[in-house]
Amino acid sequence: MTRSALDSYREIASALSPSAVSQFLASHDWELELQQPQVREIWRYAASPLTTTPRVMIPLATDFADFTPRFVDALESLGHIHDWDAGQLLERVIATRADLFFVRLDQEMLDGTIPFQQAEKTLQALLKMMKAAATTTADPYHSHRGRRPAAVNDFLDEDVRLGHTKHGSFVFTIVSRLGDAGPEPMDGREQPTMPFSRQVMETLARGLETTKRLTQTWDQEAFASPSSLGLSAGLVESLEEISQPEYLRSLDLSFEWAAAERKPDVGLATIVLDRDLIAELPSVREQLVRSEGPVRRETLIGPVKSLVRDESTPSDEEAGTAIVVTEVNGKTLRVHVPLVGEDHGWAIMAYEQRLPFTVTGDLSYERRAWRLSGDIEVDSSFLRHRSGSETPESHQP
Repeated sequence: MTRSALDSYREIASALSPSAVSQFLASHDWELELQQPQVREIWRYAASPLTTTPRVMIPLATDFADFTPRFVDALESLGHIHDWDAGQLLERVIATRADLFFVRLDQEMLDGTIPFQQAEKTLQALLKMMKAAATTTADPYHSHRGRRPAAVNDFLDEDVRLGHTKHGSFVFTIVSRLGDAGPEPMDGREQPTMPFSRQVMETLARGLETTKRLTQTWDQEAFASPSSLGLSAGLVESLEEISQPEYLRSLDLSFEWAAAERKPDVGLATIVLDRDLIAELPSVREQLVRSEGPVRRETLIGPVKSLVRDESTPSDEEAGTAIVVTEVNGKTLRVHVPLVGEDHGWAIMAYEQRLPFTVTGDLSYERRAWRLSGDIEVDSSFLRHRSGSETPESHQP
């Protein structure tokens, strides 16, 4: 073995524990032949195609003077038996009791590096992404503002880690540790609850899959209960921040689920967001911001830019939708306002005479547009004064 390869096994030995390696062996067709508690274990690879069954000795006594070289020898033997390098072995051992989340930046890299500032922004965005998924998991009705549930902070402080990058492309590896396995349930007893960290990763995978679907085909019903689909404005915003560089061709997101837990029904295929889909992320985020915030009753003042008659109204009253351009919290919005009867007539007059139109209602963002709903009230006092009439004239839009 070359010196560089041996150094690689020494490096991963410092990142692993004997118990983690034992759990890996138990999950991959190795049989425990002999155990001296707190001293050593002998494992036999029953699934080996070789005529001589391979065996490895896993040292357990970490206080022994020769523990480290013996542990390195054991890891090197496992790598040789499975034909893995040190990095592959590390990934598979960790994946036994940890879920792995890979974020691949598909962009041109002449020397396999990315700008330092891009790396910093990506890490900050990944932290926001994990926080959003954990918050949705801990409290589906949380506003994602202010204090988070204690489980969220515990997850971010203890269970989620940044792992090694993979070879061949620039990939951020997020490791979500499941903790030590609990005791096997006795007959007739309930199964142990799923670890919170696994729940978070399932929420994340479901949210990412739903986000991609919405960038391809708009589905307003998805926003009726976004948390049930893993969605949050923070999650989508983090994707926008990672995808900001124009030279990024696509963002590839994938999961490797821990072998020690049952495989979920989400995150089984790579989620690819190309530039066309990335361009749709702001629309999804804006709708989620509206869904997470309370309904706001607003009074809008501005010109009527266009009118669309509603021919489906069964009554004799005229009805239609006025598009009002107005300022809300310093932003210029084009708001769709449905109106009936006399209110519709005042909107026609304001449009034709280019007069300001004043209307009050519940402002929300739906179907990629700002809309007024609820009990809509039109203030026609200014229009009455200008026209000298208590009723709007009959106009055609």
